Amino acid sequence: MAQITLKGNTVHTIGDLPENGLTVKDFALVNDKLEVKVLSDYDGKKKIFNIFPSIDTGICAASARKFNESAGALENTVVINVSKDLPFALGRFCAAEGLDHVETLSDFRGSFGDDFGVTITDGPMKGLLSRAVIVTDENNHVIYSEQVPEITTEPDYDAALNAVK
Repeated sequence: MAQITLKGNTVHTIGDLPENGLTVKDFALVNDKLEVKVLSDYDGKKKIFNIFPSIDTGICAASARKFNESAGALENTVVINVSKDLPFALGRFCAAEGLDHVETLSDFRGSFGDDFGVTITDGPMKGLLSRAVIVTDENNHVIYSEQVPEITTEPDYDAALNAVK
């Protein structure tokens, strides 16, 4: 269980991020067309999972925009934004913002948050996903992870992007 903060107040996640070298678990996430996406849909690609509580908050929106700006220049890499938001809200945001270099998927009916250790277990955001970044190589082995210690701050974009270069 990770201990993080929300505006300085302690909250916890259900577990810890997968460690470097481990293979990430399969998942079933939903896109804005209500299609289920699984790990094998991204076979052979490096993956950056940008995980956040809700696209409707300033920091979450900023992280989706920032990764979108960089994703087009990344070779053999997909950026996957993940939250518990409904797929329709995620699709609306991406369309309005012109985010076309990232995939934005919902864990609204899945176990991604629990399997990746990012479900918040207490506090006002209980049930949502914490702010975290997990990067894998082409074989789904974790090569970088960051559990952002304060939910209201942005992740270390440079470290995540450098991991796939």
